[in-house]
Amino acid sequence: MADLTRVTVWANALIRMHLDSSWTFAFDNAKRRAGLCNFTAQRISVSKYLAARFSDDDVHQTLLHEVAHALAGPAAGHGPAWKRIARELGYVGNATHNLETANELAPWVGTCPNGHIVYRHRRPSRPSSCVKCAGGFDRRFVFAWRRREITRADRLAAQTPR
Repeated sequence: MADLTRVTVWANALIRMHLDSSWTFAFDNAKRRAGLCNFTAQRISVSKYLAARFSDDDVHQTLLHEVAHALAGPAAGHGPAWKRIARELGYVGNATHNLETANELAPWVGTCPNGHIVYRHRRPSRPSSCVKCAGGFDRRFVFAWRRREITRADRLAAQTPR
């Protein structure tokens, strides 16, 4: 729902206001995380897939979150220094987002014996069980995994605002 051109303008404005000129902005291909602060490349990025489905305010909050990381430094994590800086910038969210992810782009689909479905973007490396059916790992509720093909058309459709 957010216009990607507008997101770029906001990001570059926040970078100019709060960071030095070595920092840049880009969109990335993340399917689950909304944003990233890359200290090595000195780049703030936002998922083009999630920006296309999040509201303007949600994307703006993501940008504030990542700029706070850049200001707090790589050792700050989501600790007190980062929290203080994030609040000063106007960030009102939590350490991680709880918004919709790009499940339609997840190539791994797991189904538990009771029919609950989960999505993974990486091949599951070990058995896992359904948290809706059991609080901890329980072999009775292990997911059966299948791989589905994700086409270029699927990726393009996921980038289109809803």
